[in-house]
Amino acid sequence: MSKGSILVVDDESEIREGLELLLKSEGYQVSSAESGQVGLSRLEERPFDLLLLDVSLPDRNGIDMLKEIHRQDPHLPIVLITAYGSIEMARAAFKSGAMDYITKPWSNDELLVQVAQAVEARRLRDENIHLKRALKQRFNFPNIIGKSDKMLALFDLVAQVGPSRSTILISGESGTGKELIAKAIHSASPRVDKAFVPVNTGSIPVDLLESQLFGHLKGAFTSAVASKKGLFEVADQGTIFFDEIATVSPETQAKLLRVIQEREFMRLGGTEQIKVDVRIVAASNVDLLSLVKEGRFREDLYHRLNVIHLHLPPLRDRREDIPLLLVHFMGRFCQENTKPLRQFTPAAMKLLMDYDWPGNVRELENVVERAVVLSTQERVDVDLLPDSFRSKEIVRGVRLQLSEFLPPLPGEAGARTAADNPHPSLFQIIDEVERRIIVDMLERTGWNQTEASEHFLIPLSTLNQKIKRLGIDVRRRGRTDEVVSASTGK
Repeated sequence: MSKGSILVVDDESEIREGLELLLKSEGYQVSSAESGQVGLSRLEERPFDLLLLDVSLPDRNGIDMLKEIHRQDPHLPIVLITAYGSIEMARAAFKSGAMDYITKPWSNDELLVQVAQAVEARRLRDENIHLKRALKQRFNFPNIIGKSDKMLALFDLVAQVGPSRSTILISGESGTGKELIAKAIHSASPRVDKAFVPVNTGSIPVDLLESQLFGHLKGAFTSAVASKKGLFEVADQGTIFFDEIATVSPETQAKLLRVIQEREFMRLGGTEQIKVDVRIVAASNVDLLSLVKEGRFREDLYHRLNVIHLHLPPLRDRREDIPLLLVHFMGRFCQENTKPLRQFTPAAMKLLMDYDWPGNVRELENVVERAVVLSTQERVDVDLLPDSFRSKEIVRGVRLQLSEFLPPLPGEAGARTAADNPHPSLFQIIDEVERRIIVDMLERTGWNQTEASEHFLIPLSTLNQKIKRLGIDVRRRGRTDEVVSASTGK
């Protein structure tokens, strides 16, 4: 099975043949063109996942051609090939819509990483579009992203219960998207043309909540200078969504129970019963049944709300949805900030995939927005992730790298006694930690000390001093084991 389709446009036959041989050996389908015009013809014949485009072509300028291509296919990943790599070239390429650029001669390993990343970005975007279309056609849920088994099962359940008038309770951690599911339920119901009224009960003061829900008559309380409809009247014939239902006071719980049972209520200060036909959807990020057992939530109201129960899984339990969510939010925030489409580097993507996401989808959304706003290049690296991500990476990396120096933690497999595993001094451990982190960063940056110092946010001179103090032999590029051995004697 092909890993993707690539078009190479370069006037040098040696370049075209070399790239074809390299990329085909990695499992890609490759076509080539010797001029800009031939390349445009190839693009008209069939779609490609990636274009490798030479800047200097015999019949036209590569950057001008890039602009022309993006008018036809604005989402085609394009990597420019140039013999004159410079900051100016990179800026011009990015401004014109290129995903990245490579300079002649290049490292095959680095080129393959760029190619794989570009093709994967295209695949994820296309998959996201197809998924949205499929969900919209089948369920009309265009704003909910997910292809995991748990989410697909949830979509099926939403589509099944949507047409009913049953009260629904949605459970799930904060940030999982409970309001989106509530809106999807409303969209799948006959009430879709009527109002969807969200009520965040946790953000409304207790003494104002009843006035907000049921309305009031003029003079019902000191500040009631005019009569006002409540949200139940606004939602008549539609859906009312109670978020954080667990925060409702016992007094208001009793009145909510009456509305659910009798479908009527009185405004504050009034005596007339007002009839409403409202579908109620409630959500909670805490276990309501536990609150019932503790006497903090009415049992009869709980059973009235929990006619149908939907549970939203946390993001850590559906990690296969993370790449799709990243693509979705990246596209949205790049458009909102008028920036060319960004992509995460493999190192950053690994951290994002490994992270537990305590804040769930909302946290992921914030991380992507932050990365887009702060980014100045097409590739979003680890340095643009919040400190919590980088700290976790360092701790995990140090623990793995120092496993031959440090004993396993108590209870870990392979734990040994102190006699079997003598401890080094604290200063030796600290030096080894720093040495491993610096070597790891130098490996990542191709032993470019200037780039490494920028990642560490320290002056180049400071990094040079650390390299000398720690005995890191920068001449042994890429041979990490020998660097460590030379510095530690192990």
